[in-house]
Order: sequence, then C-alpha cells, then structure tokens
Amino acid sequence: MTNILLTKRNGIAYVTINREEALNCFNYATLRELQEATDKIALDSDVKVVIFTGAGDKAFSAGADLKERKTLTETETRRNVRAIRDVFNSIADLPQPTIAAVNGYALGGGFELMLACDFSIAVQGVLMGLTETSWAIIPGAGGTQRLPRLVGEMKAKELIFTAKRFTAEEALELGVVIKIVEKDQLLEVCEQFASDITKNGPVAIKQAKYAITQGMNTDLQTGLAIESKAYELVIPTEDRIEALKAFSEKRKPEFTGK
Repeated sequence: MTNILLTKRNGIAYVTINREEALNCFNYATLRELQEATDKIALDSDVKVVIFTGAGDKAFSAGADLKERKTLTETETRRNVRAIRDVFNSIADLPQPTIAAVNGYALGGGFELMLACDFSIAVQGVLMGLTETSWAIIPGAGGTQRLPRLVGEMKAKELIFTAKRFTAEEALELGVVIKIVEKDQLLEVCEQFASDITKNGPVAIKQAKYAITQGMNTDLQTGLAIESKAYELVIPTEDRIEALKAFSEKRKPEFTGK
C-alpha cells in the first residue's frame, strides 16, 4: 500500500492517509487501501487502539478527490460513494477504540472519518465541517446520521445545510472533539490517551465499546439487555481473575486479553 500507511507499535495501530500533495483526499485507490488496512486491524488481536491521521501538517483529509470525481461516470461515482461509506462503516465497527488525530483540514469525507472514530483530538485552529451541499451533493459516508447523534438534529441541519466550516475550538464546544492541542503535541497526546486505554482489560474495552455503540441505536431496555450479554462475556476471562488477584496482592494487573 502507498496511499495508506499502516504501522504498529506498543499495541497501537497507526493508519496514515498518505496523499499529502492532494490534501490527503480520498480517491478510489485510497479507499480500497483503507478498507484493506481496516480489515487487517479488525482481525489483529495485538492491536488495542487505532490512531488515524493524515500525512504532513496541512490536512487530516479534505474529503473526496474532486479532481478524480470530475473524470468519473455516474456509475463510477456511485462506486466511490459506496466504497467510502462502506470503509467508514468498517472503521466505526472496529472492535478496538479508534482515535482521529486531526492534524489539519477535516472537510467533507475527512470530517466523516472523524465522526466514524470513537474520539477526535485536534490541533488548534484547524478547520472542519461537512461542506458537501456547497458542491450540490450531500454527506454520503455517514455524516447525516452520525453528526446529529453527536450534536443534535437542529445543529446538524444548520452545519450541513450551510456547509459551514468551523474551527477545532467550535468543535470542542459542540462535543465533536474531546481535546485541542498544539501541533507538535498531537501525536504525543493521542498516544498518552491510547495508553490510558490499553492499560485496562482488552476484552472489557471491546465489550464496553460494543455495548455502548449498539445500545445507543436502540431503546433503553434493549440497550440494557445488550449490556448484560456483553458483561457475560467478560466473566469467564482470565483477565478478570487476574484483576482480582492483583488487587489482593496490591500490584498492577497484567492483562493478556484472554
């Protein structure tokens, strides 16, 4: 893969959109590579947390590659829209927690990638937003569904209908990002956050993510039933027993993900 870089270190998978010269926009080849990388991560038990970012310091991703789009037929355009929607759904469905390290512009599909991640941490002042209506299209990779669930229906309509670009600071107020940092601190802060997650039980983290994500899309009683089933899966784990032993022995637990 050349458009997507996938590396692993200390239980963290790093996925970098590697098209700096094109503001890390998504052409079809990039989407296919991103899907390939996501599929690998989903099956990798050594990966505890995933960090997504863009190459360089100008853009996380400015969305769809419009230079490519203007050369496509209607059939090819539908293919690309389906590909970006499918891969972002795959990212949202990853069992591991995901962090968007937003190093620059996050517009259109780039912002939708943020929304597909569990958490976003952004550099001060970067611009983001769902700008699709300014191009006479609509967000087609989850934006019309994920944004209202974060900020509410009315605010999401305002942002999408006006194609407004807003700053990381405004995004923090909206609850779209959880933290704003200096540019040179971005990766360090994301890695520290990832470390705060990976020190806990891997199976428990995955089941907690599953229970929250699935439960948010249903009524309370169904959500509580999902939570109960997720809890049942952690009871027989070795990690649960290890946590109890470590507590009694006054030491830090050593989790194995079993």
